[in-house]
Amino acid sequence: MKRNIISVSSLKKDFIVGEVTVHALRSVNLDITEGEFVAIMGTSGSGKSTMLNILGCLDKPTEGIYLLDGIDISTLNKNELARLRNLKLGFVFQSYNLLPRTSALENVELPLFYNDSVKPRERRERAIAALGAVGLADRMHHMPNQLSGGQQQRVAIARSLVNDPVVILADEATGNLDTRTSYEIMALFQELNAKGKTIVFVTHEPEIAGFTTRNVHFRDGNIIKENLVTNRGSAREMIMAMPLEVDS
Repeated sequence: MKRNIISVSSLKKDFIVGEVTVHALRSVNLDITEGEFVAIMGTSGSGKSTMLNILGCLDKPTEGIYLLDGIDISTLNKNELARLRNLKLGFVFQSYNLLPRTSALENVELPLFYNDSVKPRERRERAIAALGAVGLADRMHHMPNQLSGGQQQRVAIARSLVNDPVVILADEATGNLDTRTSYEIMALFQELNAKGKTIVFVTHEPEIAGFTTRNVHFRDGNIIKENLVTNRGSAREMIMAMPLEVDS
């Protein structure tokens, strides 16, 4: 039986704005098991970004329990949370968040600098392997400004993989990309998921969510609906069905 990678119970998050209390999350319950590919959906203000920040240990809930791979995050101090983030989580952001004057290889190595158990040679080897896994073995010495948007996002995905996290958290990871490149990134995520990687993907696009295995819909800080994706699309097949682009 597969274990829960993420387990959330009665989770609440309040923010004080002036004299008003904003209830960003209202008693949310959610389990995500090993090997799932879950889309968290909702409009702006629905609570999905707040949820992702808590799942990523970037913020703590006001009330409730969050277990990450069996660890209760409420018991951890700031340094322990930082270490947990580094070892258990991989992050992929809409804006890539690459260091501009640093090569693709060095960007991917970055999380390993905070892992004392990894020696410099192994760090380099693991970064090379991660770039190979996302199809960028021939671009490892390029700077971000020498890469396309899709290639930069692949570097970001390689960086999220390099510590072999238990879950990858992706925040609107296709938001800055055109349709074909978005499908290419989703094809990569589907391939990683097929190899057993657990992925939580925040998106407001139903078409993108159709490439995942389960959709969780937020509204006004609540989960209003969950559904399994029964007719899951293949991003790779979608790319193959698209007309070839011809340079003018």
